Amino acid sequence: MATEMSHTNVSQRDTADSSYPPLPPTSSSRHLRMRTNTAEIDSTIIHPGSVKINVKGAFIVDEDSESPNERPPNGGCYDTKDIRLPNHTAVVSHIAVDIGGSLAKLVYFSREPHSREPGGRLNFINFETDRIDDCISFMEQLKVKQQELNGSNPGALCVMATGGGAYKYYDKIRDVLGVDVLREDEMECLIIGLDFFITEIPREVFTYSETDPMHFEDPHSNIYPYLLVNIGSGVSMIKVSGPREYQRVGGTSLGGGTLWGLLSLLTGAKTFDQMLGMAERGDNAKVDMLVGDIYGTDYGKIGLKSTTIASSFGKVFRIKQEAEHQAEASGGLPNGDAESPSPHINSSEEPSKPKDEPPFDAADISRSLLYAISNNIGQIAYLQSEKHSLSTIYFGGSFIRGHTQTMNTLSYAIKFWSNGEKNAYFLRHEGFLGAVGAFLKRQPRNWGRRGSLEEGGASEFEARAEVRASAPDYDRGASYPSC
Repeated sequence: MATEMSHTNVSQRDTADSSYPPLPPTSSSRHLRMRTNTAEIDSTIIHPGSVKINVKGAFIVDEDSESPNERPPNGGCYDTKDIRLPNHTAVVSHIAVDIGGSLAKLVYFSREPHSREPGGRLNFINFETDRIDDCISFMEQLKVKQQELNGSNPGALCVMATGGGAYKYYDKIRDVLGVDVLREDEMECLIIGLDFFITEIPREVFTYSETDPMHFEDPHSNIYPYLLVNIGSGVSMIKVSGPREYQRVGGTSLGGGTLWGLLSLLTGAKTFDQMLGMAERGDNAKVDMLVGDIYGTDYGKIGLKSTTIASSFGKVFRIKQEAEHQAEASGGLPNGDAESPSPHINSSEEPSKPKDEPPFDAADISRSLLYAISNNIGQIAYLQSEKHSLSTIYFGGSFIRGHTQTMNTLSYAIKFWSNGEKNAYFLRHEGFLGAVGAFLKRQPRNWGRRGSLEEGGASEFEARAEVRASAPDYDRGASYPSC
């Protein structure tokens, strides 16, 4: 992984941990640098490193006056801020996609539109996986506009793919686009992407609470060990001990797909964002049984407030029974409602409820279920961090979506169970860890040869390329990545 992380190219501070010693900037020093030993050359050949992204001066574009020119097709959503790379000048000839069970997340590089300034930006867009054809259509547009997006003389477009859909839709992507598709390991891409965000991007990582909504952490390099809780359709919990040292230590099947599936049955919502919007308007106290409903007050002896959820959906059965008893007393349930397995739940848009309907609606159901799943994930994450002696917990995945109630619930759970000793850390690009990791794993075209870096991409890595090219018999009879 040390070579993977060498792509950052921000300074010489990270070279001590890579397979390359620091490179002084002068030409004379670079000449002396060529006098290296055979072991180092061999290491360089075996571990060629990944795409070189210059993140010096990188920042998240909060005031996005230069949004992408492309209008995404139906199903696409630019719901994440771009990352501006003002000092990256090298040509980029690839895009990356992370295709999960619910969403496909796409990352691509583009030059600044209508600007004489150098550099470019990383763009982020997602599609529902059920609309994978729209995602592939958008990638086809990127292929057509590749030179305009990526600068002069780009190589043949390459697609870096990860996630389960990288295998499920491999043939479809390759056949439609007519390009090379390289599949990368999902867990490894998650770690590479997260490490990149933690160590290189300002105002990316933050803690969340109601009193301090977004407290940003400065990028830093001393990041291991940590626990990554990646919440997609399901949940994976990964212990990360170093750049190439990681282990999936647990997880749960109750994740974003669970919330999406159940709310699609219980409400009229058509998209995940609609469900989150309803949760913001709902009152879970109409559905959940709280400590106060049982004790009438706090249970201070064991640290439970009256507003603590004692039983998710705990009031629904009692309310249903009361409604049935009232209906029986008034002459029976009309229209065959006695055979219905559950009470009708009002649309959140209805201003009033008939007397024979329960005192909760779709928004209340949404909020209750969001709390139930988020609390469950938070408690399991805490238990895994305790089991593996991990003090730092990062939450990623498209389930979060920057949603304040979700983050507050996860954060509260970690603080509650750890007695305030641990924090939950979130990311502004939480859903794109795998896609960014796959983007960074791209090996430059013809790496190891003097032509492996395009003109305009000069950097300290040129010297590394020269070291690789000087290796004996390096260009003879071997097969190297051409994408």
